[in-house]
Amino acid sequence: MKLKYFLPLFVAVMAMLTGCATDQDRTHLGEIRLSSSYVALDKAGGSTQITLTASDSWTVVADGIPSWLTVSPMNGGAGQNSLTFSAGAAEGRTATIKINCGGKTQDVNVIQGIAEVSTATCAQVIAGPDAKTYRVTGMVTGIGNTEYGNWYLNDGTGELYIYGTLDKSGKAGKNNSIAAWGLEVGDEVTVEGPKKTYNGVVELENVAVVKITKSLIKIDSLTVNGVKTDLSKTPMTIEGGEVTAHVTCKGDGINVDIPADAANWLSISSVKSNAITFKAAPNVGGDRSTTITFKTKSGGKEYTSQVAIAQAGAILDVSIAEFLAAEVGDTQYRIQGVVMSLYASDKQGKSFYIRDFSGETLVYRTEGFLDAGIEVGDVVEVIGKRGAYKDSPQLVNGTCTLLYDVEEVTIEEFLSKPDNKNVWYMVTGKISSLLGSNGKENDYGNLYITDGTNELYVYGTYPGWGATGDARKFFIADNGIEVGDEITIIGYKDTYKDLVELCGGVCFSFKKANAE
Repeated sequence: MKLKYFLPLFVAVMAMLTGCATDQDRTHLGEIRLSSSYVALDKAGGSTQITLTASDSWTVVADGIPSWLTVSPMNGGAGQNSLTFSAGAAEGRTATIKINCGGKTQDVNVIQGIAEVSTATCAQVIAGPDAKTYRVTGMVTGIGNTEYGNWYLNDGTGELYIYGTLDKSGKAGKNNSIAAWGLEVGDEVTVEGPKKTYNGVVELENVAVVKITKSLIKIDSLTVNGVKTDLSKTPMTIEGGEVTAHVTCKGDGINVDIPADAANWLSISSVKSNAITFKAAPNVGGDRSTTITFKTKSGGKEYTSQVAIAQAGAILDVSIAEFLAAEVGDTQYRIQGVVMSLYASDKQGKSFYIRDFSGETLVYRTEGFLDAGIEVGDVVEVIGKRGAYKDSPQLVNGTCTLLYDVEEVTIEEFLSKPDNKNVWYMVTGKISSLLGSNGKENDYGNLYITDGTNELYVYGTYPGWGATGDARKFFIADNGIEVGDEITIIGYKDTYKDLVELCGGVCFSFKKANAE
């Protein structure tokens, strides 16, 4: 082990051990007591036990346990318990485990060996073990989150995702560390941090910044049609125009790369000293954007800087099937449909599933949903971008507007309502006949439903909101729906030749007569 790494790490470990030994509030909570709030494992691997005394049932928080560490048991009851920590051989790594009991949380610091810092390339980090601490030098190629300090580092051998950057005082979290360090795309940065692999992405987590070498090329400002503009906040208009990048360059010349996906709408129109002007064509489609890379060289090394150019586009009216088939990007889409269910995992309560005649999608945390008091069964319009999470499509960065506040009523209540094409109801009943009012079978799903006493004629039963033409046909036959099945339909009330009708019938759900 190199001495220059051993001394600071030895001090850090001793500080941790000393702190644990004297912090009586952490090792002697009223709800939970530990024989030790730290666990030391041999680098050759093995197990270590501590004693846990609890006043109530307790649970080890699974989310905080790294893949290399096993904790057993994961929960238990009041009284004295033995807790075992096990790991395989490793050069050095650490973890913090949380135990919940009686509404309080106790931390256990786990140390295996001494975490030696290894200087490595991105490729070596990618091939190396998780939890090992590395020192890497590379270029900032993109910035994902400025508040938590998430960005990309590339040294030519590979690319790493930096998940969290410590601020100058060594603190992690929401610390605006990107601005504090003055990090920009193109800067050469040396960082230290432990490796973690999350969903196949190799990360260095909560890195310490060791050294920053500023890029020799920098974008000072942008002007759009002669007016200084921040295109990250105010995109260019649909009409297009000229964007001028005012560049400071201390290297040997400037090269500009326009990505291939923007070559059909963005081009260089003039170069005057260090002012490079691009011409953006009018936008007849949805929102679009690209990232322009400026390069210079000095002493055999290449330096870069980047600028994003965004242009607003039209909002595209599409079916949900067309939305699902679209690529993830900045284009704005407008879709309409029925709220089918709420997304249970969203604690903010702004996410829901929407369905039309062609399909269903998740709408993630859309604005306007809660304010409008929208509920399951209501008809809504949402505008937003095509996003995805773990390859699952979703509408993101959207707004939601209530189109119809659908009232759930019985058949008897529906029959007494006034005719109104702008007021929609949800009605449930058993199918008593699949014949139209003329007594003939039909393709559009004209049928009768009953509650056992009252009967209601449904003029059209369609697969979902927005169905037109042939898309309205054969829903009943395609789904094997029969007399006796229960069906829930959304529609408005109308009367034709003294026959009360539920019109525009959108099927919300159905249940087979023999289903449990």
